[in-house]
Amino acid sequence: MTIPADPPTRCVTVVLFDGFELLDVFGPLEMFGVTGKFRITLLGPTAGPVASAQGPRADADSAYTDAPKPDILLVPGGIGTRSLVNDQAFLAWLADYGTSADYVTSVCTGSAVLAAAGLLDGYWATSNKRSFSWVCEQSSLVNWAPEARWVEDRNRWTSSGVAAGIDMTLAFIAHLHGDDLAYRVADGTEYDWHTNSTWDPFAAKNGLV
Repeated sequence: MTIPADPPTRCVTVVLFDGFELLDVFGPLEMFGVTGKFRITLLGPTAGPVASAQGPRADADSAYTDAPKPDILLVPGGIGTRSLVNDQAFLAWLADYGTSADYVTSVCTGSAVLAAAGLLDGYWATSNKRSFSWVCEQSSLVNWAPEARWVEDRNRWTSSGVAAGIDMTLAFIAHLHGDDLAYRVADGTEYDWHTNSTWDPFAAKNGLV
């Protein structure tokens, strides 16, 4: 589906890396894409194919070092985040790049990467509940919320695991363009949108509350 709209005014820039989680990226991008209000750019270590955790590759439009200034930065999770939080060169780049974004967002363990880069210092944030303890280890300067579908704190938006990124994205679309558009996107994609950011059965399932 496509919702008629004015020409896109904001760019969503996604940071890809080897071992990124497919739905963390393409769930949110489906929601952004059908609004007609966002341009999408994929970044990678180099321009070209980047392998997901599930195997399929996505083509990065440009390398990290050639990336245009981001309006909305999105960092996904995935098994690749386990090594990325120790990549000092990458974290230095991300720390610098992220400070120029109007909004910094993450899905799943992408918040661990943001935390390791210092981009969540002093903010409330959440993450995948199965990996929550490991994520919290990445920074003691973050106010980690153990029970939340997603967390909005000023211009930082972070979500719980995988599919929660879709709920966060719809809430983010509503934040920028109103509830009506977000509901139209959810209905048009036949997605059952959890609109309550505090709805989080997975926190209890994983012993966090």
